[in-house]
Amino acid sequence: MKFIFSKSNLIILIIAIIMTVIGYGMMASGEDTYSVVILIVAYVILFPASILMGIKRKSKESDDKD
Repeated sequence: MKFIFSKSNLIILIIAIIMTVIGYGMMASGEDTYSVVILIVAYVILFPASILMGIKRKSKESDDKD
């Protein structure tokens, strides 16, 4: 079975997970402003970036093979 994500995808995904945990931890402690910004960055930028980077590479690889 071939793993779809590359090393860079996994690094970005791990950073997004860590930022999500930090954001929720800050929210629980009362830091609402910073926690919201961190969660928005994680959910809107990092999670989609970790998924979409793999799609772009996969389509480039399939174009090169043709």
